[in-house]
Amino acid sequence: MVGRRRLGRRFGRLWAAYAVSAYGSGLGFGALPLIAVLALGAGPAEVSALSAVGPAVGALLAVPLAPWVEFRRKRPVMVAMDLTRFAAMATIPVAYAVGLLGLVQLLVVSAVVAAAKIAFGAASGAYLKTLVRPDDLLVANARFESTNWSSIAVGPPLGGAAIGLFGPVTTVVADALSYLLSALCIAAIPGREEAPRAADRSPARAGAVFDGWRHIMGDPELRALYLNNLLVAGLIMATEPLLAVLLLRGLGFAPWQYGLAFAAPCLGGLIGSRLARRVVARHGRHRVLRTAGTLRAVWLIGLAFVRPGVTGLVTVMAVELAIIVNMSLYTPVLATYRLERTPGHLVARTLSAWSIGQQVSIAVLTALGGLLADATGPRTALTVAGLLVLATPLLLPRRDRSARRAPKPSRSPV
Repeated sequence: MVGRRRLGRRFGRLWAAYAVSAYGSGLGFGALPLIAVLALGAGPAEVSALSAVGPAVGALLAVPLAPWVEFRRKRPVMVAMDLTRFAAMATIPVAYAVGLLGLVQLLVVSAVVAAAKIAFGAASGAYLKTLVRPDDLLVANARFESTNWSSIAVGPPLGGAAIGLFGPVTTVVADALSYLLSALCIAAIPGREEAPRAADRSPARAGAVFDGWRHIMGDPELRALYLNNLLVAGLIMATEPLLAVLLLRGLGFAPWQYGLAFAAPCLGGLIGSRLARRVVARHGRHRVLRTAGTLRAVWLIGLAFVRPGVTGLVTVMAVELAIIVNMSLYTPVLATYRLERTPGHLVARTLSAWSIGQQVSIAVLTALGGLLADATGPRTALTVAGLLVLATPLLLPRRDRSARRAPKPSRSPV
């Protein structure tokens, strides 16, 4: 059983930090678009701009951070990124309280949080590779995935209720505090972390910031998975602001119903993530990546058929459940494969490149979706996204060459 595998005290602290942050973000799920709609009266184009421009700028800010993360101890980097996110999010309730909150501030906060999230993810992935044994990586990633989906299952309904009772910035406060608690958990991880080897330290070398992309694009399997991920993540996430406008404005859903529509299906994430190790052992990693990677993409078109009332709520929940079950199975398998295929001295830059590319794709496709929705309506934009994502399984690798091409395990300490 995945849940009974012991990975050590240090992993437990890292997992606790992830859980605290994840549950805080679950409470604040979609908080910035909701604030824009409910507190600032933003329309589809403005909400989509908030969801697109901020993360895109954050991704650009994260590009030069990749070598900086790579050549430093990872725990201090994670603590610094958590404190940065805490400080940025804390400015929102302060500005709201004094009547100065505006869309520009939400954009700036979104950019800072996005950049810090990418740097944190790169550092934590590199740290994880040195923290657990190679054959335990899938177990560890499955636990992170399970925690992520359980936090979304619990957080949005509570967040929606809190917004209804206490106002639109309530969940932002909880999200900000969760980053502070996460930093404390990471700082409490026992043991001394070694610095990267002097031989691996070359951040000043021209082009070092692009080494992650060079590694991804030079590996046929990683390249195919990367390109597939860019489109699938971009198209799925582009529907979030569109659906928020459609449900909250067009169909008259209450905030708690909006939260429930996304929260309840996240219980399916517990199923997929907990089955990942067992399914891979039975069917093989390549088959799981192709099958789950295909099934996570084919259901999005269902969001175009959402209607008012209980029927519409059930439709959203059914579509999200089908996507999430397959996504939660696919993601830890992909994350483990990516770590296995990447030498230790390139992990942070590779994970940064992956996250930056994904964030830019989400930003671009979200912006295009917002423009299309502004011209034709949210439902038409949802239909286009659902049709385009049907072609993405063609990008998944057709053959598994990993056994022949797998690199030797890196002994580079973090």
